[in-house]
Amino acid sequence: MVRKYTDKELLDRVKSLDSFKGYPKGRWIIGVRSKDDLVNKFDDKFYIYEGTKFIDVMTGTTHPGLTILKGGFKKFNSKGSAVLKSDMWYHKVWMYGLHRGRMPSLKQLGSQVMVYRDGDMDGKSQELGKAYMGWYGINFHSNTYDFSKKNVQVHREDINSWSAGCQVVNQRAKYIKMMRWFEDAKNRGSQKFVSYCLIKEF
Repeated sequence: MVRKYTDKELLDRVKSLDSFKGYPKGRWIIGVRSKDDLVNKFDDKFYIYEGTKFIDVMTGTTHPGLTILKGGFKKFNSKGSAVLKSDMWYHKVWMYGLHRGRMPSLKQLGSQVMVYRDGDMDGKSQELGKAYMGWYGINFHSNTYDFSKKNVQVHREDINSWSAGCQVVNQRAKYIKMMRWFEDAKNRGSQKFVSYCLIKEF
């Protein structure tokens, strides 16, 4: 699991990247990719900020799951599973919408992203080979479509097919609260796009 950071550590780290253009004025997200990278496990973290003010942190994954890595990627792209390039800013990349028309999420309706295509089917997600830039449907979403009150606790251990390259949260209650905020912000016209910075654990 990703170690704990101070706000200064995280903000200084993302500021040091070549792709930094200034801290976004609205809410934005930092993803931290675990050094351990346990196979098929939700061992990464997402930090929510508003400007430079910390809002919340939640667990999740920045990697595709084992189902996709072992060949499931073929129904999306024959070259391999999409692995989002880390240590990079993706400015104004997401907008509130419905993932697959069913789940409140942040969808890649803004800028392009950079991905590697992992097609060796060894079950390990890696940033190797050629990097591709484009619109690949790399969304930010949860690991359940069930948001009913009965389904209060959803904390899955295995990623499996929940990520084919998307950034996926593993804490339902926090996720719902966050999505409500982004939905309200979009409806009010106070924030249209959401920026994301993905870094490696340091």
